[in-house]
Amino acid sequence: MKISDLIKMGLRNLGRRKARTALTVIGVVIGTISIMLMVAIGQGLNYNFEQQIMENGSMTIITIYTNSWAPDSDGNYQQYTQKLDDGLVKKIREIDHVRAVSPVIEKSLQLMCGKYYTWGQMKIMDCSTWEDFGFPELEAGTYPTPENNEVIVYGFDSLNNFYYYQGRIRKTKEIDLTRDRISFKFDDYYEENQGSGKKQFNYVIRNYGKIAPCDDWQYSYYCYMDLEFYKKLYKEYAYTLGAANRKKALKALEEYQSIQINVDSMKNVTKVQEEIEALGYRTESDMQYIQPMLDTSAMLQKVFLAIGAVAFVVAAINIANTMIMSIYERTKEIGIMKVLGCYIRDIKKLFLFEAGIIGFIGGLMGVGLSYLLAHLLNKYGGKFLGSLTSLIGGSAQEGAAYCMIPFWLPFVALVVAVMVGVFSGYIPARRATKISAIEAMKSEG
Repeated sequence: MKISDLIKMGLRNLGRRKARTALTVIGVVIGTISIMLMVAIGQGLNYNFEQQIMENGSMTIITIYTNSWAPDSDGNYQQYTQKLDDGLVKKIREIDHVRAVSPVIEKSLQLMCGKYYTWGQMKIMDCSTWEDFGFPELEAGTYPTPENNEVIVYGFDSLNNFYYYQGRIRKTKEIDLTRDRISFKFDDYYEENQGSGKKQFNYVIRNYGKIAPCDDWQYSYYCYMDLEFYKKLYKEYAYTLGAANRKKALKALEEYQSIQINVDSMKNVTKVQEEIEALGYRTESDMQYIQPMLDTSAMLQKVFLAIGAVAFVVAAINIANTMIMSIYERTKEIGIMKVLGCYIRDIKKLFLFEAGIIGFIGGLMGVGLSYLLAHLLNKYGGKFLGSLTSLIGGSAQEGAAYCMIPFWLPFVALVVAVMVGVFSGYIPARRATKISAIEAMKSEG
């Protein structure tokens, strides 16, 4: 039998029983819509949740603190002290999936411009890692480089509160970086050094950068300095102190307050944390709090997929039932085909084709209707879908699309619909081939 004859006969047979064929196709349409919308809702919820957690900061950062709090065997929180030094930094750099490592030191300082001053916090990190840690753009000046590290970077709000008191009147100053000369001094041992007769440390800032306004609070009032440049300045500062304080200051350069690690991917953060903790150090990251939520999100997607699959199973049963009924009604026709010398494989192909075309038509219609329903759900059902995000720890976002159909889903849904049709028609097709030609000719059907 030619393929063209097979197609003509299959379409003609389906057309003779329009009502039954239409009801069977509707079953496939419902199954296709169900699985597409369930997957699309799962994808949309997961995408919006990931967008929300990424807005709260990088999920690839791990931090080790000198003083770490953790529960003991009784569940009571205790403070643990950890020694963080260059030896640990070197070990961490050798761990797979670690993109960047930087020691971190935080210092209080006083910024001065003439008789005006303000207080601030300086964060010291290895400037070669700043790009990896996602430092924002500058609105003025430049970032330090390993070749030219004598640069102080101001947070975008760090220069807003310069003042001094004249009597009871507080006078303020607006800083102009192109004209005003700014200096700073460290607060360490400040009171102890008063009246010592030594010249106080005071560094005049010559090279600077200023961070452009952004949503990340840590770039607001913090100032930033390269680690090697800081060590050079802090040694100069230490030698302006008395002997006892000088010794303390120089010893403080040997250890860090924390270490920040940037991992190459969110999925590798937990693995890197486990390797660092195997070295005997306690770590912290946002991922350890987010991971349970991501697991819940993955489970929710599986539930949605299972709901859609149930609808396809019902459609498969409906197709199988339709094809079996068709065999009973066409028993004499099958007998005539066998008597006329039609191959057994052609009879099987005919029934498989009919089942497959039901799946194809239903799948095609289901894909088209899925796009329409997805649009209506995003337009009118966003509030309800957004509330589902709370199940995984997120929050509803106004105007967000919670039903997102990935580009690959229509093709997968169509292929699945055709395969469901073909597989559902296999047993009826096999049954049709086993019908005896003589018994079929005696049939009244």
